[in-house]
This record gives sequence, structure tokens and C-alpha cells, in this order.
Amino acid sequence: MSGAPSRRGVLAAGLALPAIGALAGCAPDRPRPSGGRGPTRITFWSAIRGSQEVVDAFNAAHDRIQVDFEQIPSGTQGGYAKLSNAARAGNAPDVATLEYPQLPGFAIDGVATDLTGLVSDRTRDLLLPQALERATFDGRIYALPLDIEPMVMHYRRDVFDEHGFEVPRTWEDFADLGRAVRDRLPGSRITVFPTDGGTQFASYACQAGAQWFDTDGDTWTVSLTDAPTRRVAEYWQGLIDDDIVFANSVGGPRYPAQVGDGTVLVRLSGAWDAGAQMSSHPGQKGLWTVAPLPEWEPGAGVLGDHGGSTFTVTRDSRHPEAAMQFIEWQVSHPDAMRARLSAGTSSAFPVVDELVEAGRQALDPEYYGGQDIYGLFAREAVKVRDDWVWGPRMTSTLNLMHDNFARAGAGRGTLLDAMRAAQDGTTPDLRALGLSISEQGG
Repeated sequence: MSGAPSRRGVLAAGLALPAIGALAGCAPDRPRPSGGRGPTRITFWSAIRGSQEVVDAFNAAHDRIQVDFEQIPSGTQGGYAKLSNAARAGNAPDVATLEYPQLPGFAIDGVATDLTGLVSDRTRDLLLPQALERATFDGRIYALPLDIEPMVMHYRRDVFDEHGFEVPRTWEDFADLGRAVRDRLPGSRITVFPTDGGTQFASYACQAGAQWFDTDGDTWTVSLTDAPTRRVAEYWQGLIDDDIVFANSVGGPRYPAQVGDGTVLVRLSGAWDAGAQMSSHPGQKGLWTVAPLPEWEPGAGVLGDHGGSTFTVTRDSRHPEAAMQFIEWQVSHPDAMRARLSAGTSSAFPVVDELVEAGRQALDPEYYGGQDIYGLFAREAVKVRDDWVWGPRMTSTLNLMHDNFARAGAGRGTLLDAMRAAQDGTTPDLRALGLSISEQGG
């Protein structure tokens, strides 16, 4: 985002972190030739579907480096705890997968290391700048991104056409459409406010101009209730209070049923959700279309993102150069993308242009009525703000949000109350890390 504030010392304001060349007290090993002692072996942990297929393809194409893969649970199911425990024991894998919100915390803890000196100029040039910026702190790179997921609007085109509903361009239009859906289609609602969707709420706030976390010198600023966030909270609270949207979890069985029976007409989520929809609801082929997310201000051209993964080399790696070669191949080689997609349908938006075409070719174009959804994702991805900073303990922060979003959805408190509770609960965690904290917001 041109002219946006730079990320100043985000990790430098935390703990001292080891440089990659100093890992394990020794210089990084170069991959050994295939003869003699055999190839360099590295370990890789990931919860991403298709990772085994990627590893198989890499191993088949490389003699000097071989990868041993372990599938781990997703972060919400204990994968991040497993990685933290392994790092404390000194046996973390060479390469680990981290989602964007968790990367700063693992970097502050010293698990994700400074990779700046290992990333080739070619790879830097290939990556979408907004995505690389998500993994860069104080000018240092701590991971390489695989994908970035611009927020978009998936809507039931057949229902819109039948009732003459127009695609909303602004959030004001969206609220007006929601009232029409409520009044004309009893039992249906335009969408769901996800009570377990803290990262979705973050994307709305990001689009509105919020800055939940930032640093100034050696101080972290925490501002989960700044003016843009209050605007977003009050907007969605109004939709809940006026019975314009459902308010429930999207992680349980209720939400898929709402989408499946047509009582929810719009899904607001990252680009990846198109593929998830295709897998979960094959019978709705041809009924959906994807459009840009409504805007807070017409023509603002600003977005937040929802989802996306990165790869880092951990401090326990004895072969960081080999690990980086594997990471660079994963994020930039079309063969890696094709191998990943062989495991099942995905619409995750890759951050390297050449991989976009591989993704496009793997999708059934008729599910979305022949729409070039990857073309739309590409146009939207460049709108993602590059100055958004996730906090050092986002898992805890998001859990606090979810607990209180659920209360607000049940009529006990408000979304703004939930954000205040999240801020009140987050700052002690950050002080426990030894960070200097400044609280802002209203």
C-alpha cells in the first residue's frame, strides 16, 4: 500500500533473535553431493493438504537434498503447540508451516529465524510484494509465503437473479440488501457473522484502516479498539441487532447446513473458500459467483486478507541452506503447485504469477459458471494492505475475541465489548514476554 507506515522494529522490539548463520552454533551446511555420504536430509512439518505429494515430487526431482515429511494437526488442533514443544526440546523440524497471524509470535520466540541472507534475489522478485511484506519485519525476512487470500464475496447468483438483487458495491449497499433478503425470503439471511471468525473480522477492520498492532521504537502499540475497528464493530452489531444476519460459528455443522440449504446467500471469506465450497457442496455447481468485497468508501481500492501460509526455517535446523532450497521450490515451481493440487481441489491464491495458471487449470471452470475466479483474485490481491501487523500472541487474542463474539451473538454484550475484552486480555500476555506496551483505542 503506497505511502503506508513502514513496519518498524516489530521483532527488534521483542527478544533478541538468532541469525540464520548462527543456528546451533555452527555455519550452515551446504547440501552434500549425491555420492559419498549421500544426500542432505531435512525434515518438514505441515498441516497443509497436498504436502506429502509436494515432498514426493521434490524428492523425485532432486538428488542432493531429500525431505522427510510429517503431517501434523492444524494450528487450532494442536499443531502449533507441537511445534513450540519441539522447539523447547531442541528438535523442531528444519522447515515448518506457519500462518501469517502466528509468524510474529514464533519469530519473537526465536523458533522462526531470520532468513534474509538465504533468500535469492530471483525468489524475492517472483513473490507478490504484499505477501512478502507479511513475512518481513524491520527489513528482515522470517518466512516465505505460499499464498495470500484476498477477501472476496461469494454469492448465490441464481437467487440474486430470481429476485432482482443487485451485487452490493459498498457496505451500506450490503446492509440494504440484507434487509431485503430478510423481508422477502423468510428464513434466509444474506450472510453469517462468524462468532469464531476473528481473522475475518480483522480483515474487515484492516480494510477500514485499522492498525491493531504496531511498534514505535522499543514499544508495541496495541489498539484493538481504534476508530476504524469501532466503526466495523458497530456496523456488524447493527446487522445482528436488526436480524439482518445470522450470528453463529462457521467451524461447526450449522454453517455448512446453512450454505447447503440456501438459507445463507453470501460467503465473505478469502479466495481459498471457492475451492472449499466446491469440495463441500458439489451439488451447487453453477449457482455461485465471486465478486469484489464491498467497500467502506466507494473506490477506496483497499482490502484485508483472510488466510494464507508461509514456510520458515527453524532455529534447530542443521541444514538451513538445503531447507531454503526446498522452501523456494515449494513456493515458486509449477511442479510443486501441480503436486499439491493433485491431492484435491484448492483455490488458494499463490503469490507467484506462474503458479496462478497452474491453479486455474486445476479448477473446474463450470462450478462458478465459467467465471475466471483466479483473474478476480489476482486483481483483488494487489489491493491487500502491506502495512498490517499481526500481534505476538494472536492465538490467545483470537480466542478471547471468539469467546466474546459468541456472547455478543447470543445477546450478551456487544462486538465492541468483545474487542475491549480482547485488548484487556492481550496486553498482559505481551508484558509477560518482556515487551514494552502502549495501549490505544476507545
